[in-house]
Amino acid sequence: MPSLSTLALFGLASLALAVVPGPAVTYIVAQSIDKGRRAGLISVLGVVSGGLVHVTAATVGLSALIASSATAFTTIKLVGAAYLVAIGVRRILGHEEAGGDVQAPPARHRRLYAQGVVVNVLNPKTALFFLAFLPQFVNTHRGSVPVQVAALGLLFLAIASVSDSMYALLADLLAGKLRRTGRGARVRRYATGGIFIVLGVTAATAHRVS
Repeated sequence: MPSLSTLALFGLASLALAVVPGPAVTYIVAQSIDKGRRAGLISVLGVVSGGLVHVTAATVGLSALIASSATAFTTIKLVGAAYLVAIGVRRILGHEEAGGDVQAPPARHRRLYAQGVVVNVLNPKTALFFLAFLPQFVNTHRGSVPVQVAALGLLFLAIASVSDSMYALLADLLAGKLRRTGRGARVRRYATGGIFIVLGVTAATAHRVS
């Protein structure tokens, strides 16, 4: 296992990276603004679960395959981008439920969770991030490399989940008044739909590490 000093350094680096808004944070904030605090926190769980897939992939070396294969990278990139754009278009056209999350049914909670998982799993930048970031803190003289990668990945996800949850709560707090007005509902629909479309376009333009 990594030394305590390495874990401390990794924790600080992870915290610094986690608090900088990226695609996952933007997605979570959009859900929290649009549907409320509970939706934002459920989205956090989905994103973290998607992160577990990437940690597992990095542990067994699949991230290296994605980074080295132009076909695999492009396929995942375009599927993820299309998914995000489709969500954005549906939102703008009003094909998603409006309103807060006070009486949200469990089925919608499951869908929000699944969306968070898919958004993160289909983001190739996440795979490349783990591939580039985690090995910097691995010491080949301190035991199994896969175990170290897995431990570091889980620590990063724990730190990121706390940071993402704070973003969700803050977004809900700031959007509370807007959510209660009819005009606010329209603004939220276009704003969150636009965010998803921008995320999709951003994902489509991701470049493979050479």
